[in-house]
Amino acid sequence: MTACPASPNTVLANALSSVEDVLAPRVQAAGPRRIVFVVGTQINGVPHLGTSLVQSLTFAAAARARDRFRVPVEVAFGALDNAPHEVVVDEASGHRYQRAYAQALGEDVLAKQVDVLYRPLFAALSDRLAIPFSIEMYSRQQQTEEYRRTWLRAHSRIDAARWWLDPAHGTPHVRVPCPTAGCGWAEKYAQRTRILLGVDHAEVRAVCLHHGPYEVVIDQSGSDYLDLATLYRNLVKELSAVVARDRLSVMVKGGDWVFGSTLVDNALTAIGLTAGQLPTRLFCPQVVTDTGAKLSKSLIREGRASMPEGAAPWMLDTREWPGSLNEYADRLLSLAEVLLSDPRHFFRSYSAGELGRMMSQPTRSVTTP
Repeated sequence: MTACPASPNTVLANALSSVEDVLAPRVQAAGPRRIVFVVGTQINGVPHLGTSLVQSLTFAAAARARDRFRVPVEVAFGALDNAPHEVVVDEASGHRYQRAYAQALGEDVLAKQVDVLYRPLFAALSDRLAIPFSIEMYSRQQQTEEYRRTWLRAHSRIDAARWWLDPAHGTPHVRVPCPTAGCGWAEKYAQRTRILLGVDHAEVRAVCLHHGPYEVVIDQSGSDYLDLATLYRNLVKELSAVVARDRLSVMVKGGDWVFGSTLVDNALTAIGLTAGQLPTRLFCPQVVTDTGAKLSKSLIREGRASMPEGAAPWMLDTREWPGSLNEYADRLLSLAEVLLSDPRHFFRSYSAGELGRMMSQPTRSVTTP
């Protein structure tokens, strides 16, 4: 057996006996009938190790919460199809325009990709831990009455939150792609987008790359695509989650979200939430390179970074794992068991090489004195 990892103590780890202790204050205060572990992923490429790590830890943490708090749990996977598929510069204005995956490929194509690239691992993790899961495309989520009602309510207070959601310019981006059939282009930074709020709707005025000025009405039952900048989208998603009284939603994110979430929390506070109403989050270990930077598939693909020492091709494309899906799921859950065995192991980052070693060798948890 290989003893790993040797993890140093931290302020947070020193305050906990187990990782799920970070959820205890909210569970005790809310007394939920169920706990939903919410995890989202941009579906703009094939899954990499960081994606699989967060997803497997979501299921494993949910199982520990179920056993600890004696409350039913489930996992909700959000497939984010609003990532840019194409970006061009308009010669007339100099503004960047984007066409998201949802508009470029269509929901049916993307749903099939999710079924091929993500659902099998989710099903394997679900079977092993007896935890139900659901998958929702962002295209569908943004169409729901709850999501749109929450956005309209949040946008009515946007002046209080705008500098938290966009500290650089104070203008949180709202993109509603051109509704002309077959178009779907939108200004990436929404420079010429204007929003006029009504009682229960919003009139969005924007300028298309190909079709000029257009207007779209966003109400609680509309079908036009409502795309929000990342921090703004998270504010709406988390605001929608905290108002549900029968369940506690735990937002599971990679460690790179720690800094950005402080902005979202301040924005939520600015629009009226109290500290006790802020979202419950669980930040998972981040996969980093030898320089300490997040392992970036795009930087390596673009030639701006090299594969770190000890990394393997399957870490950038999990389809290249040298074995079966069932073996991959088992290795991930074995790794999750180690990381969740001690807060010192969980609340930290790991190099790609170290995670590769832990995935390829039997491990046992060792607590650093």
